[in-house]
Amino acid sequence: MSGTANLLDRFLSLASAKVATTVLAVLSTPIIVRLLGPTGYGDYAVLLSVFSLYMIPISAMVTEGVQKFVGEDRDDPGWTEAVVGFYGVVAVAVLSVGALLLLVATLAGLPSRFFGDGFDRYFLFLVAFVIASQFRALGSHTVLGLGLERIDGPLSVVNKFGTVSIGILLVAGGYGVTGMLAGHIAANVVVAVLAGVVVVRRLSLRRVFDPPTIPYRSLLSFNVMNVGLVLLSMSLYHVDVIMLRALTDGETTGFYKGALAIAEYLWFVPIVVQRLLLHSTSDLWADDRVEAVTALSGRVTRQILLFVLLLSVGLAPMANRVMRLYYGPEFVVATTALLILLPGTIAFSVARPLKAIAQGSGRLRELAVAMGAAAGLNVALNALLIPRYGMTGAAVATSVGYGSMFAFTVVAARRIGFHPLSDLRPVRIAVTAGVTAVPVVGLNRLLAPDVFAFAVVPPVGGVVFLVAAVATGALDGEDLDPVVERLPGRYADAVASATARIEP
Repeated sequence: MSGTANLLDRFLSLASAKVATTVLAVLSTPIIVRLLGPTGYGDYAVLLSVFSLYMIPISAMVTEGVQKFVGEDRDDPGWTEAVVGFYGVVAVAVLSVGALLLLVATLAGLPSRFFGDGFDRYFLFLVAFVIASQFRALGSHTVLGLGLERIDGPLSVVNKFGTVSIGILLVAGGYGVTGMLAGHIAANVVVAVLAGVVVVRRLSLRRVFDPPTIPYRSLLSFNVMNVGLVLLSMSLYHVDVIMLRALTDGETTGFYKGALAIAEYLWFVPIVVQRLLLHSTSDLWADDRVEAVTALSGRVTRQILLFVLLLSVGLAPMANRVMRLYYGPEFVVATTALLILLPGTIAFSVARPLKAIAQGSGRLRELAVAMGAAAGLNVALNALLIPRYGMTGAAVATSVGYGSMFAFTVVAARRIGFHPLSDLRPVRIAVTAGVTAVPVVGLNRLLAPDVFAFAVVPPVGGVVFLVAAVATGALDGEDLDPVVERLPGRYADAVASATARIEP
């Protein structure tokens, strides 16, 4: 569709929505945790992890494929309608098989045998969740493929708001974990309907039902490879929760999931960039503009690393305060797990956009090998460390797995043909982080009341980090230009003058 045109505007459309959904998550998570309790929250976390992994062969047959191939904007008349129609059929076919298999397994009592009493009832709700989620995913990714980020963003906010508002009301009404699952189902149904309306209004229904000939074999080949790719990638942040629950108990899993949820908040910008780059870089790959892909990937890698480092440098010294204030005193036991997860989370955040760029090339074999190596290492370490060290072992295994994903993805990217570390500037970034850590750590130790510390430390750290990044050249004038252009005239001139001498 739009390729990389107006990339910042399209990023901001998704980013503003992601900020809104992250705020909703930040506000709602402690409420959900307190209403469900550590054990109930642990069971809920396991259900979401099982759902996410189970949905991979169902939704991955559709989502990235429809987004990529609709986004290629080929000149063939009816191409978009043919792609959407094809993926609609695939979506219904794989959903029918997947939902039926899950229902049969649930009626056979397998969930309760594996996780404990009560999980059979939960899995009945998962069947409905699978159905609703498939249609929501098809609609949302088609909207993205059409280049309508300004619409997809609000849809994600509707989904999140509906989930937490309905879920919390039902949990408060005494429905527990099933209430949260019902919130997910209701919100997904609403978003699926809204996305469907948007898509139908932009397509010719006649062409959908009477499409031209398209390379179905190429589309299917991409789908099959993508299922394996997504399964391997998603296992990195769900296997630990499932294995921890199976090998320990619900309370321990709840504490660990609390730490994991905090770490995952660092992903909100990388997730937006990942969603944007898959279809945005498909045009570059289709036109064989590899140098442009390298330039884009290099800049994205550096900017994402800087942003996530900023958040991590602020979070690490205050981790104990965050866990106590956010979840309650009993969750302080998970502080060590959170600190262990942070290095891997930084690496994983940088890897996510690179994965999307590599997917846009259509060469998934190299990427699948990279994801397979990281996933295999993650599973092996979790199996080795959880029985001995519990949630601390899970944190170590997961952090190493996250880090290996970045390393393996960089290797895969080079084999595909682009070089994501071409503009990294590691020394300048390290100096920026080190300079910022000094006042952040010092202020955190000096300021006693938690609320006062949270009001002072993050903004001071943010200002120091930005000044240090500009002074060291970790950020240059070209990085800042898109932001400067949106400032009022006199401020734009001042910032432009201050950054004019910065050289990468």
